[in-house]
Amino acid sequence: MRRIFWAVVVLAVVGYALSGVTLVRPGERAVVRRFGRVLENKPEPGLYIGLPWGMERVDRVAVDRVQEVTVGYRDGDTQPAPPGQVLTGDHNLVNLRVVLNWKVKPEAVADYLTHADRVDGLIARAAETVLAEWAAGRDVDDVLLHAKTELRPVLRDRTQQFVEPYGLGVEVLDARVVLAAPPDEVRPAFDAVARAQTRISTRVNGARKEADSGYRAALSDRYRLEQDAAAYASARERLARSDAEAFLVRLDQYRQAREQNPNYLRQIWEEERNRLFARMKESGQIGALDQYLGPDGLDITVAPLQPRRP
Repeated sequence: MRRIFWAVVVLAVVGYALSGVTLVRPGERAVVRRFGRVLENKPEPGLYIGLPWGMERVDRVAVDRVQEVTVGYRDGDTQPAPPGQVLTGDHNLVNLRVVLNWKVKPEAVADYLTHADRVDGLIARAAETVLAEWAAGRDVDDVLLHAKTELRPVLRDRTQQFVEPYGLGVEVLDARVVLAAPPDEVRPAFDAVARAQTRISTRVNGARKEADSGYRAALSDRYRLEQDAAAYASARERLARSDAEAFLVRLDQYRQAREQNPNYLRQIWEEERNRLFARMKESGQIGALDQYLGPDGLDITVAPLQPRRP
């Protein structure tokens, strides 16, 4: 019996000692309270060995789990002023519903444990304040059209600013607008306006696309015309250079021939004159001196000038 008694005592002591061993799972951080005082050491994933139960208390907190809070209007709410129904700057009511995602900061798990039971409520109240502020500065059309795009970063950052002084030890990661609609009583009118605005946007986008297409076509035509003009100018320049070079060659030949024959210029003039007369004869522009035209043009030696008799 004595052995059994001591065995039971040893097992009880061992079990009591093992109560100070805690397994911290991956994605968790632990907060250790020793005689009610929170220790600076925050055990990370692994096996933590501390004092037995009654001396220390170990609370594990999941720091990688993303949690969410839904704030705003809920379908079927019949209250006179249901949550999430906010007043816009032009005195219209709009139903808004948002979802905020948050998680515990690893370095502030002790603060989170202190306020864990009211974290969701404080985040919800802060988000409702941000919704009211944001909607009050805009008209109803702006809220309905841009809430899902423009409200998201504002809601995330401003909610974090509101809850930071409370020391909750949480971080707001994201915010999504899941509902932005007018009250049920006036929803048909707003839907008609939205459809009209959609048609207007469609036509505006179509006109912009058409204008862009015309602009690109004009640019293409301008480029083609510039290329054609450049090619024509280059061709004309080459032709002019060729003519100038040919003229210089002929001028040099003329100067050399004139040194050998002083009457070379008259000879060239007579040749050009004969060719001119021949072309005029072919075109029917002259005919009175046909009998004096030889095979090589006008032969003035055939028809000598006779002195006029008195």
